[in-house]
Amino acid sequence: MVGSDHAALAAKALVVAEFTALGWDVEDAGPDSEDSVDYPDYAEVVAKAVAGGDVDRGVLLCGTGIGMSIAANKIDGIRAALVHDVTGARMSREHNDANVLVLGGGVLGERLIKDIVKAWVAAEFEGGRHHRRIDKIHALEAAPSKGPEA
Repeated sequence: MVGSDHAALAAKALVVAEFTALGWDVEDAGPDSEDSVDYPDYAEVVAKAVAGGDVDRGVLLCGTGIGMSIAANKIDGIRAALVHDVTGARMSREHNDANVLVLGGGVLGERLIKDIVKAWVAAEFEGGRHHRRIDKIHALEAAPSKGPEA
């Protein structure tokens, strides 16, 4: 599932086309116009679909990717990785088992976006010592928040 805000609409179209070319079925969570929208709304839709098991992976895009990354990572079970290069894309899957790829549509070129998508799709989680670290991330999600001492 792919979602963006209005600032990354063109980049989202590139991502959808690249996934389709790679043989993946892609659900476009929107938006479908350049009218201003709030990125957390789209981050929520995609992240909840991934966390709930409705889709295997998600991709989110906004101008820089920062807002989408922050918003998506608020959903338990999401490991959204803001990626700027092919190495980061590969490592986010191999070591971090990222289930949401986040891209900055306004800061990445067309060729790089396509290469990042290819690398992210091709990479698989290595497990092993990395699995222990993912378990620790899950434990952080379950940990109660502690407010300031009164």
